[in-house]
Amino acid sequence: MNIAKLAVLAATAFSLALGSAQAADELRIASQPIPSYAPIFLANKKGWLTEELAKIGDKSAIKLATFAAGPPINESFAAGQQDYGFLGDTPAIIGKSAGLDTSLIGKASVGPKSLAVLVAANSALKSPSELKGRKVAVTKGSYAHHLLALVLQQGGLGFGDIELINLPNGDIPGALIAGSIDAGAVWEPVITKFESQKAVRVLADGTGIKTGVLTIVAANDVIKKKPEQVKAVLRAYARAAEYIRTQPRQAAEEVTTEVNLAPDLLVQVFAKFDYDPSLRDQDISELKKSAEFMKSIGLIKTDVDIDAFADRSINKLASAK
Repeated sequence: MNIAKLAVLAATAFSLALGSAQAADELRIASQPIPSYAPIFLANKKGWLTEELAKIGDKSAIKLATFAAGPPINESFAAGQQDYGFLGDTPAIIGKSAGLDTSLIGKASVGPKSLAVLVAANSALKSPSELKGRKVAVTKGSYAHHLLALVLQQGGLGFGDIELINLPNGDIPGALIAGSIDAGAVWEPVITKFESQKAVRVLADGTGIKTGVLTIVAANDVIKKKPEQVKAVLRAYARAAEYIRTQPRQAAEEVTTEVNLAPDLLVQVFAKFDYDPSLRDQDISELKKSAEFMKSIGLIKTDVDIDAFADRSINKLASAK
């Protein structure tokens, strides 16, 4: 999404709102139907979002919308249609760079094994250095794009050494199996789903190079006017994160439909994630590296001050309760 497009969307927010006005007591959340954001679905299904809001006298009705990826979530924010968003670090930073009036209020999840460069199970490729001259797919602008850059660096390579192909995350395993690409950088649940079928194997994951920070953002207007609501949302998310940590099987059965993965596989995926929404120094450090990477390849034109973007004050207050 470029700055001009966001500007147009933001300029039409008022007219869009006239067509579908937000109820005064409505809390709008945008997410993606994948395990990376499982706690928000669990918190909603268990009624914990409503409970935490009730504790502060907030009777807002929850409106949870799902999107295929982060960029359309940015578009929805630009049109004034969302209060909270769950998306990858890359689209969150791109949106901020393009002018979205949002802040990072928490971490949705982190997990270095939750994103990886895959090859077909019968591939002869054994190391990143062997990707030279190969067809390698990734969803451009995703956080796997950054992972791919880091994996290539491990092999002494850069993007100029491969044939880079832009594919949706869900299409990459099929392309690997068909032999139309040699490798692909992806994220969960694709990894576990196709590994369980013995169709692919991991060439390299984020271990030691990228922890895979996924974000929770909020509209600054909401943070300013309803700080207690923001903290309530984070507390509900933390409750769900703890439930997943201590009762993964039960949690998997609760959200199997919402995240489109069978409970048995979902339990395996849960083990790869830390869903604690606290923002730590290492998370901020990774976000800065992601922003630097995006600037270096032209994904963003305007620098993003990550320290200013991340509202750690409200995050710490929510975590303390």
